[in-house]
Formats: sequence, C-alpha cells, structure tokens
Amino acid sequence: MSFLRRSLGLFGAFAALQGVYGGLDLTSNSTVTVYWGQNSFRGTGTLAQQRLGYYCDDPNIDVIILAFLMTINGPGGAPEIDFATSSEKCATFAGTNLKNCPEIGTDITTCQSKNKTILLSIGGATYTEGGFTSQAAAESGADLLWATFGPPATTTAGRTSGIGSGGRGQAVQALRPFGTAVLDGFDFDFEAAVTNMAPFAKRLRALADADTVNSQRKYFLTAAPQCPFPDAADRDILNTDASATIDAVWVQFYNNYCGVNSYIPGSVGNFNFETWDKWALTESKNPDVKVYLGVPANTGAAGTGYLPISSLTPVIQYSKKFESFGGVMMWDVSQAYGNQGFLSGIKGALRGTSTVQGPKQGEEEIPVLGVEDSSASGSARPAETTSTPVQTQPEAQTQQPSASPSVTQQQDTTSGTDATASPVAPQAGELQENQDEWADQSADLPLLNLLPSFMESDADLPWIEI
Repeated sequence: MSFLRRSLGLFGAFAALQGVYGGLDLTSNSTVTVYWGQNSFRGTGTLAQQRLGYYCDDPNIDVIILAFLMTINGPGGAPEIDFATSSEKCATFAGTNLKNCPEIGTDITTCQSKNKTILLSIGGATYTEGGFTSQAAAESGADLLWATFGPPATTTAGRTSGIGSGGRGQAVQALRPFGTAVLDGFDFDFEAAVTNMAPFAKRLRALADADTVNSQRKYFLTAAPQCPFPDAADRDILNTDASATIDAVWVQFYNNYCGVNSYIPGSVGNFNFETWDKWALTESKNPDVKVYLGVPANTGAAGTGYLPISSLTPVIQYSKKFESFGGVMMWDVSQAYGNQGFLSGIKGALRGTSTVQGPKQGEEEIPVLGVEDSSASGSARPAETTSTPVQTQPEAQTQQPSASPSVTQQQDTTSGTDATASPVAPQAGELQENQDEWADQSADLPLLNLLPSFMESDADLPWIEI
C-alpha cells in the first residue's frame, strides 16, 4: 500500500474520531469545562484574557461557558452581557446596554466546528433582577433570550418553535450580539434567591426541544450551585419537573466548608460530592444528569479551595467512583492559563495519566502572581485575594469570590487552560505528560488501536478510496 494511502487512512481515522470526542459528552467522566469572559487573572501580555477562539485550539478543554449575561430585561427591552476586557471590542446597540460582539460570534462558530460546546451563563455577582414577577414574565424572558441567542430565524420564538404563550405564537424581535451564531445552551449561576426561575427554565427547554430546523443540534441547560446542599439560589431550577431537566451541574466545591480542600483521604471529611451524587441519582428529574467537580484554577481564583494538582488528583480519583461524576469545571480560563501545568494536569488526572509530583521537601507549591491589570473590567465577584509569589514562574492573580460558608456566594470567573495546553509550544517537562495522556486516551479508542496494523499491511483501508 502506498505511503499516500496509509497517510490518508490515518487522517481519515482521526477525522472520524474528532466527531465523536469533545464537547459536552454526558456519557463521559473526563470532561473539562472552563468559564471565559471575566479576565479574573488580570494578567498582561500573553497572560491577559485572549479572544474566545484562542482557547478552542486547546485539546484539554471541552466546554466553554461565557460569563456573564447579567440582565435579562435591560434598557430598550434588551439583555445585557459583559465579558470584561473582551467587551471593549464590542459596540453597543442604540437605545440599549446590549453589546454587539461580532468577533465573539465568529469565535463561537469556529469553536463549535472544533467540537467545543459553548454555553452562556446567566447571573454572576452583578445580577440583581431577582428573577421574574410572574410565570408569564418568566416565559417572555425565555422567549427574548431564545430570539437573541438561539437559531436566527427572522422569527418569532413562538411561531418558530410551534409553541407560544397561551398556545399562540408571539413575535419576538431581538437584537443579536453574536450575529447568526447559535449557542449550545444556557447556564444558571445565581448567587442569591430568585423567583419564577422554574418556568423560565421550562420555557427554554421547550423552545430548544421544538427546534426542528436544527434537529441535529443538542441544546443544554446547566447550573452552577455551591456545594452546601441544598443550594438556596438554584433550588427551584434543580428540582423543577421533568419538562425542564438540568443536564449538568458544575458544583462549586470552594469558598465553603464542603470544598475540595476539606477532603481527607480515607475519611472524606466535609467534602460532600457523595451528597450531590445521591441527589443526581434519587432526586433529580433527569436520571442522567452529570455532576462536575468545580475548582479554582489558581490561588487567586477563590477565597478558599484551591489545591495544586498533586493534592487535587486524589480528590478527582475519589469523585470518579460515583456514577454521576462527569469531570471538572474550572474558574476560570484566565486563571488556568496563568497557572502553568494546571489544565493539562486536570486532564491527566481525569484520564488517570497525571504525572504531576508534589513539591520537594522545603519547597512550596504555589503559583506566581501575575501583574494586576487595573484596566480590566467586568462583573467578576467583588472580593479579591492575593497569593504569595514564587519567583520561578509567572503566575496570575485573579479577582475571586469572597470566602464564605454561606450558600449565597457564587462563582464569578471564567475557566481557562494553562500555558502549556495552549496553542503555544509545550514547556519543558510537559511534552512527556501530553504524550502519556495521548497514550492513555488511545487505549480507550478501538479505532486507534487498529491503525498500526493498517500501517504495517498492504490491506486497503475501507474508508479511503484513491
């Protein structure tokens, strides 16, 4: 068999796999999710928050959640979104506070073509609407968001979906900040009690299910509760009826007594992943809901709860034993990229290939802080923390949520990846780790295991014709 045929066969195998792996796969337990948009690391240069598309070249990232949509019914009847420094490239629609961000729209489409799932998070630290005054108002709010971020039919949300308030289609004329790009779903990240969110979620689910134009597209509804159970802010959304089931929960296991830092090997301690697994299996209206381990991606990403990879790996291994475990969520991507080795270490721990070692005796494993960018704006949480710098590697400081044992504090940062996992060349010591990760991954991919035999033989590859 010619070299060309062998090469094309290899390419075909990888192309086939690309459509199978990646994105929010609810059958996987090794998904990595990051929040993007708040630039919480506040780094400069290459450590500053990059455009969305930059992170979609990172093979360690599967899901990116845009943070945040802070107001549903803003001035001019339009929502409000804020992505910190990335919003500076956006104009504002006249008569509203809604940003027009065509670059982000382009990146959403590009990321989706690379099998990344892109969600929009509703809430954050600056969300103050408190929900809706009535069920009808909640349904109208859902119609507005669907027309703004869903399929771009010139449409009416009701007529397009075949449903409407009172059974009648209702015209919704909406401005579209991302142009024709279509989000893969919505995330609920509320830090205080909200009202009528169950009918809001139900309406979004109904609109998504009724989208016959994009019948091959899977839409998701997710939530980001804090680890104290039950979560006060998201309780209604998590426990609504089956018509508005949540697909995934990114539980914030930090800034609370039940965080990952409370895990004690052999006795667990106050770490309560088991409680959330029980909710998923016995209380959730979605029997297939996945629970994700939400962690800070750097020392400055949260008030409490950050663990280096060497300490976090045992927590991941413990959590993977539970049926509902789906992977790890990080706040946020700017923090992760400022924390060298963290993102790839997370992916390695999920695959069981992490080679990260703890600090040597006398050494302290702490990321180095980056330079705070005073020009960075956004709706990140108001409290900030500063870590002790180590002089061997540039790390990042981030604006973090304030530490509190209450259930009223919620995450407000974006998830990110480390510099070695970025499109930039790997740092020293990381190449072998990445190779180990790929070797481990290939063990689970039957198609890849067939490639060597094809390459060594003259047999024709059935999926390529020359």
